[in-house]
Amino acid sequence: MINNILSLTIWLPILFGILVLFFENNECLARITAISGALLGLACSVFIFFSFNSSLSGLQFEENYSWITSFNINYHLGVDGISMPFLILNNFITVLVILAGWKVINYKVALYNSMFLIMTGLMSGVFASVDAILFYVFFEAMLIPMYLIIGVWGSTNKVYAAIKFFLYTLLGSLLMLIALIYLYNASSYSFNIFDYYHTQLTMYAQILLFIAFFFAFAVKVPMWPVHTWLPDAHPEAPTGGSIVLAAITLKIGGYGFLRFVLPIVPDASKFLAHYMIILSLIAIVYIGFVAIVQKDMKKLVAYSSISHMGFVTLGTFLFLNNSLSAWGLQGAIVQMISHGFISAAMFMCIGVMYDRIHSRNIADYGGVVNKMPIFAAFFMLFSMANAGLPGTSGFVGEFMIIMATVKTNLIYAIVAATAMILGAAFSLWMYKRVIFGEIKNNHIAQMKDVNYLEFLVLSLLAISVIGMGLYPQIFVAKMQTGVHDLIMQVVNKKLGV
Repeated sequence: MINNILSLTIWLPILFGILVLFFENNECLARITAISGALLGLACSVFIFFSFNSSLSGLQFEENYSWITSFNINYHLGVDGISMPFLILNNFITVLVILAGWKVINYKVALYNSMFLIMTGLMSGVFASVDAILFYVFFEAMLIPMYLIIGVWGSTNKVYAAIKFFLYTLLGSLLMLIALIYLYNASSYSFNIFDYYHTQLTMYAQILLFIAFFFAFAVKVPMWPVHTWLPDAHPEAPTGGSIVLAAITLKIGGYGFLRFVLPIVPDASKFLAHYMIILSLIAIVYIGFVAIVQKDMKKLVAYSSISHMGFVTLGTFLFLNNSLSAWGLQGAIVQMISHGFISAAMFMCIGVMYDRIHSRNIADYGGVVNKMPIFAAFFMLFSMANAGLPGTSGFVGEFMIIMATVKTNLIYAIVAATAMILGAAFSLWMYKRVIFGEIKNNHIAQMKDVNYLEFLVLSLLAISVIGMGLYPQIFVAKMQTGVHDLIMQVVNKKLGV
């Protein structure tokens, strides 16, 4: 089992997702089958997390089988300290999404749960792939379930949002395919990602490859100015779709920069780092102001995600301008994990209210605390975490990245630190208008507090947010060797070793 645990993490959710489709006429059995598959996937990822030896360099739980021999394409899996934390985040969020939709989703229940299970397996494949073509297959295939989730269970403008999401991400990834084919030829016909780390490339080639990878991963993050698909996708997606989109899908972009861009084209990354830092700061500050003026709660949280993910790319490329310090890289990974918990919680809270009065507009709320005090307490915690309150996970990654920024450029650090003020502004202002005050209308007066499933999901997210905020070392310790390996790889390739 240990030798194939990564395959089980990928394929068990996919197989259960296919199995669920046979229970379209039995919603209860479909839900039970779906949660069983999600829990099995989570159990595999938990086993990997606690069995992972953080003191060892290189890949662990490696699997390598010949797939398409004529092109030297292999079914090659493995995880290191950079990729492994995303596996447990992915499977944990899927369990919560299926629980959250247990009583809410009544249309095509089997297909809904199936799409999330299949997408979970595909995203685990993205994080575990060592072969570039295998990575690309998983990277592209995961678009299909999300496209259907938005297009089938979304709101009034769902088809437009689904198509825009699909086209943006597809066009970017096609450039990545060209880059991978070029690297295949440059590395003596290998699709092993780690072989590319030792492939010597000219500066001209590195810049072209950087541009190709940039469009693939920047759209996923999403970075300004290729972010415009996200504010359309989030409001139209169902609650579960928004949760997975923010908590997991965006992280694939940040992961791609760490896995492909820095180690494969370090000279181009160094040359263009200043521009990436500027784009990141624009996302952090400008998009923070855009979030403040939003009237739709989902759009507000969608824009806040772009601002928070700006810290990820900032930390990633500060690394190259900061004597190759690990603070920026570690902060970027911690920020991605933390944002996974917080964004899931924020969209879950909005979904809880939407299920009761079917509105996302802030103006339609007010006085919710009078009818839903338990929910109001949860929402307060997550809003504070979204604002970067110390003691919550939202503070840790941003603090690490700002510390790294201070070492590089004090002006950059001051600009980045304003995000914490903006985060407090848009998070707490929304909270004040929605939760406090007198009951504004009869819809609010009829609201009931969280049920047991909603309480369970929100409690698990609250434990994650507080637990990571108080003891981030549980993740930092796992990633330290992987980050060190990445730093040494960049150093060695820049020196031509």
